[in-house]
Amino acid sequence: MADDEYLLDFEKPLVELEDKLAEMRQLNEETQEDLSDEIDALESRVEELRTSIYHNLTRWQRVQIARHPRRPYTLDHIDAWTDGFIELHGDRTFGDDRSVVGGFAEFQGERYGYRNRTVMVIGHQKGRDTKERKYRRFGMPNPEGYRKAERLMKMAAKFDKPVVTLLDTPGAYPGMGAEERGQAEAIAHNLKEMARLPVPIISVVIGEGASGGAIGIGLGDRILMLENAWYSVIAPESCSQILWRSWDHKEDAARALKLTAKDLVEIDVIDEIVDEPVGGAHRDPKATYTAVGGAIANTLQELEEVEPSTLLDQRLEKYDALGAYETGPPVSSSSR
Repeated sequence: MADDEYLLDFEKPLVELEDKLAEMRQLNEETQEDLSDEIDALESRVEELRTSIYHNLTRWQRVQIARHPRRPYTLDHIDAWTDGFIELHGDRTFGDDRSVVGGFAEFQGERYGYRNRTVMVIGHQKGRDTKERKYRRFGMPNPEGYRKAERLMKMAAKFDKPVVTLLDTPGAYPGMGAEERGQAEAIAHNLKEMARLPVPIISVVIGEGASGGAIGIGLGDRILMLENAWYSVIAPESCSQILWRSWDHKEDAARALKLTAKDLVEIDVIDEIVDEPVGGAHRDPKATYTAVGGAIANTLQELEEVEPSTLLDQRLEKYDALGAYETGPPVSSSSR
């Protein structure tokens, strides 16, 4: 039986049917009566409902999946597809921000048909329980978190190692102290430094990708995104609050923002969608790690053949090309 504490509203009909299936299987084992035909029929109904639900998710439902408390976080991914992770701390200016983790690790590329290779991996880290969430500040970085990330990226460049960043944050921390220490400047400075970092940068949106909090470590040569992650200039609730003065329109806001992987790959904001198991990454973390690791391996192999000067030129061209606009006919003086 599913844990009701973590059950999303749109999953309830499916879970009820899965519970009935489990009860029927148990009854079949405990009695002499053969219920195999009924079980087969119920299994088909479960599979049909599962496919119907998860293949037709709304944008807001994908936001909910991206926020699932059991979804794999940055340190889970690092542990799954690297060995020997050495976490590095501090920005050498103010302190250490625990909402951003980073360090050198050996990417286990041989598992994915590539080769093992040392990388610098950096990402937002959330917490599983109340104590850890407070410790990690819900994955919302202060300026020292971005400055730590900058320091680690420059270290990676010094040793000619590629950078892999994992994005999963509801946004940069909005506290007064963060503003006093230069939150906006820290994010902007990271964008400047990442734009000219002479090593490959791969960014993966593994959960929430909100605003400058995400892009502060997300300017990369390739942007990958898990199927049920979201990436936007603003969270749906905040957008709803601004436009409608209420959170009640968050579903409308999510629909208007077009923040899903499918939306973003169509307008070239991201480069590749990484498939998740049916039901979300939390349903089968191992399959998720395999998919993400394989996508990173393919991208590393692609980028390692590009000369640094060409890499920088392509990176700038990539971001120069983002966005689209149209110009109308010139306005004549008589129509002004």
